[in-house]
Amino acid sequence: MEATKSRQTKEFQAETKQLLDLMINSIYTNREIFLRELISNASDAIDKIRFQSLTNVDILEGDSDFAIWVDVDEAEHTLTISDNGSGMTYDEVIENIGTIAKSGTKLFLENLQKQESDKDNLELIGKFGVGFYSAFMVADTVTLITRAPGATGVKWESSGDGTYTVEPITKEKRGTTIILKLKEEHCGKENSEELNFLNRYTLQNLIKKYSNYIRYPIKMKFPASKDEKDEKPETAAEEIKTVNSMQPLWMKPKNEITTEEYHEFYKSLFHDWKEPVEVIHSKVEGMVEYTALLFIPSHLPFDFYSRDFQPGIRLYSRNVFIMEHCSDLLPEYLRFVRGLVDSADFSLNISREILQHSRQLKLIGKNLEKSVLKTLENLLEKDRSKYENWWREFGRSIKAGIYMDFQNKSKLQDLVLFYSSHSGENMTTLKEYVGRMAEGQTEIYYVTGNDRSTVESLPQLELVRDQGYEILYCFEPIDEFAIDALSEYEGKKFRSVSKGELDLKNTEKEATKSDEPLFKAIKEILKDKVADVKPSHRLKSSPVCLVSGENGISISMEHFLDEINQQNTMKATRILEINPNHEVFSVLKSHFEADPNSPRFKDYCELLYGQALLMEGLRLDDPSGFAEKLSRLMVAAG
Repeated sequence: MEATKSRQTKEFQAETKQLLDLMINSIYTNREIFLRELISNASDAIDKIRFQSLTNVDILEGDSDFAIWVDVDEAEHTLTISDNGSGMTYDEVIENIGTIAKSGTKLFLENLQKQESDKDNLELIGKFGVGFYSAFMVADTVTLITRAPGATGVKWESSGDGTYTVEPITKEKRGTTIILKLKEEHCGKENSEELNFLNRYTLQNLIKKYSNYIRYPIKMKFPASKDEKDEKPETAAEEIKTVNSMQPLWMKPKNEITTEEYHEFYKSLFHDWKEPVEVIHSKVEGMVEYTALLFIPSHLPFDFYSRDFQPGIRLYSRNVFIMEHCSDLLPEYLRFVRGLVDSADFSLNISREILQHSRQLKLIGKNLEKSVLKTLENLLEKDRSKYENWWREFGRSIKAGIYMDFQNKSKLQDLVLFYSSHSGENMTTLKEYVGRMAEGQTEIYYVTGNDRSTVESLPQLELVRDQGYEILYCFEPIDEFAIDALSEYEGKKFRSVSKGELDLKNTEKEATKSDEPLFKAIKEILKDKVADVKPSHRLKSSPVCLVSGENGISISMEHFLDEINQQNTMKATRILEINPNHEVFSVLKSHFEADPNSPRFKDYCELLYGQALLMEGLRLDDPSGFAEKLSRLMVAAG
């Protein structure tokens, strides 16, 4: 079917056009990384065909001498990168190269445009799986020739002008060849400050810098050294060299590996543009033997919370790649960890079903989990600033781990950070909070809200804050789930300042028994809106607030659930608390005593409820009605 296709000219998908325009016209501080990206893609393609050949050796078509070739043509100004990996079919070329309408593309563009004015930070290539397009930073035209096993060859070509051509061709061997027609400034042009990518020694140095530990030979042709004994030196004009070491980095002793080598290996293998925050390199012998090289990323992958994100550790057996994303090694809450495990005990024919029942894998997984948590504990203790930056990116995963599995509580609770009323711009651990608890304080107080300014203006905080108690600020919905799962820390129970009763001493006068009919009347007027109306023991200067019942979800959680599901049926028990010491209460009381059935008294009750909603950051039930009542009040007061 593919053979019947003719040469076609197609337009890039709209977002791809924007991406190419930025690639071509933006000034990157590190254009050389295009070579790392293309070589890494070639290595991935060979990994893929090797893995497939474990169960279908015919797919190799008799070619198992895997290699990546880099070549230059100085006369034509071209740089060529070739591999004998899995290649692509016609449809795969259209899907993978002609369009990048995958989730995250838009976010990539937004980040790229946001940083465009900051030329020193344009290092986003690799983050969004668009490494192929980095070729347009250095090339006027990019030609891709590829063939998958058993398929027809395909030629794809574009000048990055918004269109590309694609056509079936004859290609003898499987694999992919990418030909870059280099821009003039990258061809050794005199007085050019740009790197010359036609210089074999420049390319060799870049390969050693970025791709030295690619597991397949990267081969280049060099002018042969002349041997004085050779009577015909012209017969040996070129020699082929393998320019990368190929020794797996993880198999080298740790004391022989520099931090820079770890970082470049990580960037190359996982297509990241930024260094990891921590590296874990361990070799274990005993009941189970393995070598692990794990990386804790420093920033959140763009698709981390999407369905497209593929967590998991790479598996190798004696340096042979056997699985791309093994998600059974680490628990879900550590899905951000990248890395690999190499064990001679793994079978080359390993399958996901075998892994799920593998005792060895479970032992390795437990060891790795302990290593990651210990590494995070050390980072928290030794480099607080770096840990807090990391926490802002990945803290949600740790909190999810507490909520999703109660057994994780004791392992994770000391890694959790919160902003608080006492922490300023920094964050605090639960241990630090408990260490600062005021004399006589028996509970850990917390409040939920969208941000610091919102929670600090909530009236529910008044009495707690007045008594000098520290309050944890919870800005994410997951915080409330995690706190409910924790329940307590070092014997101190968590207490929301917006739920139930607060066991605090209030020196202000309280409502008397004679006020009960007033509260009952207000409750009757608001019966469709609140479950109860009570005198408040937590307010100092504010007239009113909304709280939720001791049991059930909070009001802020209800608000969050409503946003993600308009059909949400989980509702908080709303309780309106009124400050009996506020003059508004006195006004309410006087109107009630004068005429409990008056329209004015009813308006006041509904306005008070509307005020409580607004202070909570919630929408008014009837904005027009609220405005009308407020206007009537202003006219009467005037």
